[in-house]
Amino acid sequence: MVRWRSGTVTAVRRSWRGAVELEVALADAGGTVRALAYPELVGRPEPGDRVLLNVGALVMGLGTGGYALVVAIPDRLPADPPGSGDTRDGGHLVKARYTPLQPILLGVDEEASPHRAALVDADDLDGLPVVTADLHSALPAVLAGIRADAPGARVAYVLTDGGALPAWFSRTLDGLRDELVGTVTVGQAFGGDLEATNVYTGLLAARHVLAADVVVVAQGPGNLGTGTRWGFSGVGVGETVNAVATLGGRAVGSLRISDADARTRHRGLSHHSVTAYGRVALAGADLVVPAALPAELAGAVEEALAPLAARHRIVRVPVDGLDEALRASPVPLSTMGRGLDADHAYFLTAAAAGRHAATLAGGSAAPAGSAAR
Repeated sequence: MVRWRSGTVTAVRRSWRGAVELEVALADAGGTVRALAYPELVGRPEPGDRVLLNVGALVMGLGTGGYALVVAIPDRLPADPPGSGDTRDGGHLVKARYTPLQPILLGVDEEASPHRAALVDADDLDGLPVVTADLHSALPAVLAGIRADAPGARVAYVLTDGGALPAWFSRTLDGLRDELVGTVTVGQAFGGDLEATNVYTGLLAARHVLAADVVVVAQGPGNLGTGTRWGFSGVGVGETVNAVATLGGRAVGSLRISDADARTRHRGLSHHSVTAYGRVALAGADLVVPAALPAELAGAVEEALAPLAARHRIVRVPVDGLDEALRASPVPLSTMGRGLDADHAYFLTAAAAGRHAATLAGGSAAPAGSAAR
């Protein structure tokens, strides 16, 4: 459960959209910790402020969540947000529901929303290509693939609640603001440019409010996995494929492929992709494979994909120019602590998915790839 600490802010370090990194001296345990505050939730900390902390992720040594999190600045509480009186003009979507820090937000399709009219009867994505990815780290690589051939494409990001709930946690997302027409946070996730109840309304908002040409759907940072067949948050990828099909979109699978991961279950085609697309997804998707993988890796991927070909379209996409596009990413590329050169196949696969989606959107000059089966 929660591991509580109290302390005093000794320094304000870097900040990015929605988040501030701090140094906090602990009151009882001694020493200092690195902490993260979300000003929209707790106010903006200053040196000398007393803060209450949740240090669970820090104690566990989590790579993604290795911060103490500021729960409150008890001696200097922020003012109530505008529109938070008895009327519901400020929205009534409650996210991170029934936790102590539940925010109350304006949903994109609520009556008080300026976008209500565009969404009240919306029911169709009109063939919109939607890239589905297991990990948040795929986002900049998918974008690189889109931009390689369609630099003017309008790309929206739908952030699901499988990982970090606050969109503000992601420095990657902050660095990609100029590459996106907007972020929609769905389910229990919050902090995007638009808030939606679920992935269905999130996709419709991306299409009808943000006017996206391509949408990328992935969880926030911090994938949860137990090392079992079903125990990982990336099963949501299959559920997104079903939602895309239900709404008349075109799902493009960004597969999790690696020859660098030390864990056998993630070598070649990850068991996450095999389970999500093979067992959870009940509708078809375009599963994208780069046309130039190392021979041994390519063979293992082909073998793992064979059972999925009965439902999905296996598409091989040329990779010319994708390495250069990845190296020009405006944010660092990293997955499980591995950069582009350490896990090239992973990022190349995501970029190939982006290229294919751009082709479907009509904005790519590259060949569309060839259906293998």
